[in-house]
Parts: sequence; structure tokens; C-alpha cells
Amino acid sequence: MLTVVLLCVMGFIAALVDSIAGGGGLISVPALMMTNLPTHMVLGTNKFASTTASFTSSLKFAKSGKVNFKLLKFLIPFTFIGSATGVYVLKFIPADFLKSIVLVLVLLIGVYSLKSKTLGMEDNSCDVIEKKTLIIGMIFAFCLGFYDGFFGPGTGSFLIFGFIKIFKFDFTKASGNAKMLNFTSNVSALILFAIQGNINYLFGIPVAIFMILGARVGTKLAIDKGPKFIKPIFAVMSIAVFIKLIFPLISSLF
Repeated sequence: MLTVVLLCVMGFIAALVDSIAGGGGLISVPALMMTNLPTHMVLGTNKFASTTASFTSSLKFAKSGKVNFKLLKFLIPFTFIGSATGVYVLKFIPADFLKSIVLVLVLLIGVYSLKSKTLGMEDNSCDVIEKKTLIIGMIFAFCLGFYDGFFGPGTGSFLIFGFIKIFKFDFTKASGNAKMLNFTSNVSALILFAIQGNINYLFGIPVAIFMILGARVGTKLAIDKGPKFIKPIFAVMSIAVFIKLIFPLISSLF
């Protein structure tokens, strides 16, 4: 019971943070690893719980008018296909080769967001999106879906940053649309985890309940407080992902 209570508390915090700026897996995955479940069961159980949270967060963002469905109807299919492809390719290629590339990118995103005073602070998006921009967005959606299915860390940060840079959203709208794409890639991966029997529902169901609560609180904070509240959390979580990825590499040298 003590283990379940601890997992629920960490799940609540993870979902709260993730619904605001991404990176919740940095909290929930290590917590689940303390149960001594096999790694594939940890990842599957985390995907089960986090998918319920991302659905809750997506729904709340959508109800608040922070989601552009006219745009997402083009992006979601590419994200779904990309995620399924990433999970499939993972069987043949080790994910470790991506780490060095991701390390550089996620650090640059974190530092850039801290240094840029204007990044994501205003919504400069247009109702009519140019064809070139839409094509770039679809390629971006496929690549991030593939990355989430193949490797995963930092997906939320990359999605938010992409929506800001490509479509000129502010942090609040970027978070809402990013959460919808993140939910799509989560569903795709979750189906495969479930088929393979890699979900521990004894831990997954109670953690999912508390993640739903955390997602509701986090999303409300993001909507009410706006870009000024989201931006510093986004930067911190981006740098936290960098630290999480580089720590094993440094440890292996000593």
C-alpha cells in the first residue's frame, strides 16, 4: 500500500508538470522503476497512466479554446503513423544512437527559451495557414510521432517549441495543441504495449486516477496563468531532460 500511495503522489506531480510543459515522464518512470518491475512493464504501465492524463489535459485545453482542430486534423494522422513506425523500428535499431542528437537539441531549446524574451509570449498565429507551413507541420508531426514511439524523452518540449516556431502560437496554445499530438502518439504506443501484455494494471489504474487529477490541476494553471507561467517551467523541464539523458553517459566514464 505504501508503494501504491507513493506512486500515486509522484503520478499526480508528474501529470501536473507534464500538462503544463511536458517532461512528466522524468518523474513517473523513475517512480515506477522503484517497484522492481521489468523495464518493458515500467514503460508500458507508465504509458497507460500517462495516456489517461494526456487525454484529460487535451480535453480541458480543447474546452478552453486553446486547440486548433482545423490544423490538427492534418497533423494527427501523421503523428499516429509516425509513432507506430517508431515503435516498430525500435525492434531492429537500438534507441541509444539518438541520445547524442537529442542531448544537443533539448539543451538548445531550454537555453534558447530562457534567453529569448519574446519566445511564445504572444499568439501570432493566423486562421489561414500557408500550404508550405502546413507541409512543414505535417513532416514535423510525423517525425515527433516517430521519435515518441522510438525513444521519447523530451517529446513534450519538442512539440511545444515546434508549435511556437512553425505556427507562431504562444505557450498556452502551443501546450494545448502539443498535448493533443502527444495523446495521439501515446495511444498508438499504448495499443502495442497492451497487445504485448506489458502493462501492470495493479499499479497502473490507481496511478492513472491520480494522474488524471494532476492533469486537471496543471491544465487549469496553464490556462489561467498563461505564457508567463508556462515559459520558465518549460525551460526548466527541457534542461531537466538534458540532465536525465547526460547523467548515464557521464557515469559510464567513471
